[in-house]
Amino acid sequence: MNQILFWTAVGFALGALPFSYWLGRASLHTDIRRSGDGNPGAANAWRAGSWRVGLPAVLLDWGKGALPVAVAHYGLGIRGWALLPIALAPVVGHAFTPFLRGRGGKAVATTFGIWTGLTLWEAPTVLGLSVGLVRLVQGVDGWTVMLGMAALLAYLLVRGITGPLLAVWVGNLILLAWKHRSELRGGPRRRQRAGASHD
Repeated sequence: MNQILFWTAVGFALGALPFSYWLGRASLHTDIRRSGDGNPGAANAWRAGSWRVGLPAVLLDWGKGALPVAVAHYGLGIRGWALLPIALAPVVGHAFTPFLRGRGGKAVATTFGIWTGLTLWEAPTVLGLSVGLVRLVQGVDGWTVMLGMAALLAYLLVRGITGPLLAVWVGNLILLAWKHRSELRGGPRRRQRAGASHD
Protein backbone atom coordinates (compact mmCIF):
# COMPACT_ATOMS: atom_id res chain seq x y z
CA MET A 1 0.00 0.00 0.00
CA ASN A 2 2.81 2.43 0.84
CA GLN A 3 4.34 1.76 -2.57
CA ILE A 4 1.05 2.48 -4.32
CA LEU A 5 0.56 5.74 -2.41
CA PHE A 6 4.15 6.78 -3.10
CA TRP A 7 3.94 6.24 -6.85
CA THR A 8 0.51 7.85 -7.02
CA ALA A 9 1.98 10.91 -5.32
CA VAL A 10 5.00 10.85 -7.66
CA GLY A 11 2.69 10.58 -10.68
CA PHE A 12 0.57 13.51 -9.51
CA ALA A 13 3.62 15.63 -8.71
CA LEU A 14 5.21 15.00 -12.11
CA GLY A 15 1.91 15.52 -13.90
CA ALA A 16 1.42 18.82 -12.11
CA LEU A 17 4.64 20.31 -13.52
CA PRO A 18 3.37 22.83 -16.15
CA PHE A 19 6.25 22.41 -18.58
CA SER A 20 4.43 24.07 -21.49
CA TYR A 21 3.69 27.18 -19.44
CA TRP A 22 7.25 27.35 -18.13
CA LEU A 23 8.73 26.86 -21.61
CA GLY A 24 6.59 29.73 -22.87
CA ARG A 25 7.83 31.96 -20.08
CA ALA A 26 11.47 30.96 -20.52
CA SER A 27 11.69 30.86 -24.33
CA LEU A 28 9.05 33.34 -25.46
CA HIS A 29 8.79 35.58 -22.38
CA THR A 30 5.03 35.32 -22.66
CA ASP A 31 2.08 33.53 -21.12
CA ILE A 32 0.99 30.88 -23.64
CA ARG A 33 -2.52 31.06 -22.21
CA ARG A 34 -2.92 34.22 -24.27
CA SER A 35 -2.73 32.11 -27.44
CA GLY A 36 -5.29 29.81 -29.03
CA ASP A 37 -7.91 28.54 -26.60
CA GLY A 38 -6.15 29.81 -23.48
CA ASN A 39 -4.98 26.34 -22.48
CA PRO A 40 -1.59 26.09 -20.70
CA GLY A 41 -0.66 22.95 -22.60
CA ALA A 42 1.54 21.74 -25.43
CA ALA A 43 -0.87 22.73 -28.23
CA ASN A 44 -0.80 26.38 -27.19
CA ALA A 45 2.94 26.23 -26.67
CA TRP A 46 3.16 25.11 -30.31
CA ARG A 47 0.83 27.89 -31.45
CA ALA A 48 2.72 30.53 -29.50
CA GLY A 49 6.25 29.46 -30.38
CA SER A 50 6.11 26.96 -33.28
CA TRP A 51 7.69 23.52 -33.06
CA ARG A 52 10.78 24.85 -31.28
CA VAL A 53 8.69 25.32 -28.15
CA GLY A 54 5.84 22.95 -28.96
CA LEU A 55 7.89 19.82 -29.56
CA PRO A 56 9.77 19.95 -26.24
CA ALA A 57 6.44 20.69 -24.53
CA VAL A 58 4.81 17.63 -26.10
CA LEU A 59 7.73 15.39 -25.17
CA LEU A 60 7.86 16.64 -21.59
CA ASP A 61 4.09 16.32 -21.10
CA TRP A 62 4.23 12.82 -22.59
CA GLY A 63 7.23 11.87 -20.44
CA LYS A 64 5.72 12.97 -17.15
CA GLY A 65 2.86 10.56 -17.81
CA ALA A 66 4.95 7.70 -19.15
CA LEU A 67 7.76 7.69 -16.58
CA PRO A 68 5.97 7.04 -13.26
CA VAL A 69 3.52 4.56 -14.80
CA ALA A 70 6.23 2.62 -16.64
CA VAL A 71 8.47 2.45 -13.56
CA ALA A 72 5.60 1.23 -11.38
CA HIS A 73 4.25 -1.19 -14.00
CA TYR A 74 7.33 -2.64 -15.64
CA GLY A 75 10.05 -1.74 -13.16
CA LEU A 76 8.31 -2.66 -9.90
CA GLY A 77 5.76 -5.14 -11.23
CA ILE A 78 2.69 -3.33 -9.91
CA ARG A 79 -0.35 -4.85 -11.60
CA GLY A 80 -4.12 -4.96 -11.48
CA TRP A 81 -6.21 -2.52 -9.47
CA ALA A 82 -3.15 -1.23 -7.66
CA LEU A 83 -2.07 0.40 -10.92
CA LEU A 84 -5.31 2.39 -11.34
CA PRO A 85 -4.50 5.42 -9.12
CA ILE A 86 -0.89 5.47 -10.33
CA ALA A 87 -1.98 5.56 -13.97
CA LEU A 88 -4.54 8.33 -13.49
CA ALA A 89 -2.44 10.50 -11.17
CA PRO A 90 -0.33 12.20 -13.90
CA VAL A 91 -3.45 13.14 -15.87
CA VAL A 92 -5.13 14.56 -12.76
CA GLY A 93 -1.95 16.44 -11.87
CA HIS A 94 -1.67 17.94 -15.34
CA ALA A 95 -5.35 18.86 -15.57
CA PHE A 96 -5.56 20.44 -12.11
CA THR A 97 -2.01 21.55 -11.40
CA PRO A 98 -1.64 23.52 -8.17
CA PHE A 99 1.13 25.52 -9.87
CA LEU A 100 -1.58 27.25 -11.93
CA ARG A 101 -4.27 27.33 -9.24
CA GLY A 102 -5.93 24.15 -10.51
CA ARG A 103 -6.30 25.40 -14.08
CA GLY A 104 -4.10 22.99 -15.94
CA GLY A 105 -3.94 21.71 -19.48
CA LYS A 106 -6.22 19.33 -21.35
CA ALA A 107 -3.92 16.35 -20.72
CA VAL A 108 -3.81 14.90 -24.23
CA ALA A 109 -0.02 14.45 -24.39
CA THR A 110 -0.03 13.13 -20.83
CA THR A 111 -2.75 10.66 -21.82
CA PHE A 112 -0.43 9.30 -24.50
CA GLY A 113 2.22 9.07 -21.79
CA ILE A 114 0.22 6.98 -19.34
CA TRP A 115 -0.86 4.56 -22.07
CA THR A 116 2.78 4.22 -23.06
CA GLY A 117 3.53 3.29 -19.47
CA LEU A 118 0.70 0.75 -19.52
CA THR A 119 1.14 -0.86 -22.96
CA LEU A 120 4.43 0.50 -24.39
CA TRP A 121 3.83 1.30 -28.07
CA GLU A 122 0.50 -0.46 -28.56
CA ALA A 123 -2.23 1.83 -27.19
CA PRO A 124 -0.46 5.11 -28.10
CA THR A 125 -0.13 3.92 -31.70
CA VAL A 126 -3.82 3.04 -31.95
CA LEU A 127 -4.84 6.27 -30.25
CA GLY A 128 -2.54 8.38 -32.42
CA LEU A 129 -3.75 6.84 -35.67
CA SER A 130 -7.38 7.17 -34.58
CA VAL A 131 -6.98 10.81 -33.58
CA GLY A 132 -5.23 11.54 -36.88
CA LEU A 133 -7.98 9.91 -38.96
CA VAL A 134 -10.80 11.59 -37.04
CA ARG A 135 -9.06 14.94 -37.39
CA LEU A 136 -9.20 14.59 -41.17
CA VAL A 137 -13.01 14.58 -41.21
CA GLN A 138 -14.08 16.89 -38.36
CA GLY A 139 -12.64 20.00 -36.81
CA VAL A 140 -13.45 20.03 -33.08
CA ASP A 141 -10.45 19.10 -30.95
CA GLY A 142 -12.59 17.78 -28.11
CA TRP A 143 -14.53 15.41 -30.34
CA THR A 144 -11.33 14.32 -32.04
CA VAL A 145 -10.00 13.21 -28.66
CA MET A 146 -13.29 11.57 -27.60
CA LEU A 147 -13.65 9.58 -30.82
CA GLY A 148 -9.99 8.61 -30.69
CA MET A 149 -10.53 7.28 -27.17
CA ALA A 150 -13.59 5.36 -28.37
CA ALA A 151 -11.48 3.72 -31.08
CA LEU A 152 -8.88 2.83 -28.46
CA LEU A 153 -11.56 1.18 -26.33
CA ALA A 154 -12.77 -0.84 -29.32
CA TYR A 155 -9.23 -2.06 -29.92
CA LEU A 156 -8.70 -2.93 -26.26
CA LEU A 157 -11.98 -4.85 -26.15
CA VAL A 158 -10.96 -6.91 -29.17
CA ARG A 159 -7.55 -7.47 -27.64
CA GLY A 160 -9.08 -8.55 -24.32
CA ILE A 161 -9.12 -5.70 -21.82
CA THR A 162 -8.84 -6.35 -18.07
CA GLY A 163 -11.09 -4.71 -15.48
CA PRO A 164 -8.35 -2.43 -14.11
CA LEU A 165 -7.32 -1.30 -17.58
CA LEU A 166 -10.95 -0.58 -18.44
CA ALA A 167 -11.21 1.50 -15.26
CA VAL A 168 -8.13 3.49 -16.31
CA TRP A 169 -9.76 4.13 -19.68
CA VAL A 170 -13.03 5.26 -18.06
CA GLY A 171 -11.25 7.57 -15.62
CA ASN A 172 -9.07 8.97 -18.40
CA LEU A 173 -12.12 9.58 -20.62
CA ILE A 174 -13.97 11.42 -17.84
CA LEU A 175 -11.00 13.70 -17.21
CA LEU A 176 -10.55 14.42 -20.93
CA ALA A 177 -14.28 15.09 -21.36
CA TRP A 178 -14.26 17.53 -18.44
CA LYS A 179 -11.26 19.43 -19.78
CA HIS A 180 -12.80 19.59 -23.28
CA ARG A 181 -16.36 20.23 -22.09
CA SER A 182 -16.73 23.63 -23.73
CA GLU A 183 -15.80 22.17 -27.13
CA LEU A 184 -18.03 19.13 -26.76
CA ARG A 185 -21.25 21.08 -26.26
CA GLY A 186 -21.52 21.96 -29.94
CA GLY A 187 -21.06 18.42 -31.25
CA PRO A 188 -18.69 17.24 -34.00
CA ARG A 189 -18.20 19.55 -36.97
CA ARG A 190 -17.04 18.66 -40.44
CA ARG A 191 -13.73 20.16 -41.47
CA GLN A 192 -13.98 22.87 -44.10
CA ARG A 193 -12.37 22.03 -47.41
CA ALA A 194 -9.70 24.44 -48.59
CA GLY A 195 -11.39 27.35 -50.31
CA ALA A 196 -14.86 26.44 -48.98
CA SER A 197 -17.14 29.19 -47.75
CA HIS A 198 -17.15 29.98 -44.02
CA ASP A 199 -20.45 31.92 -44.14
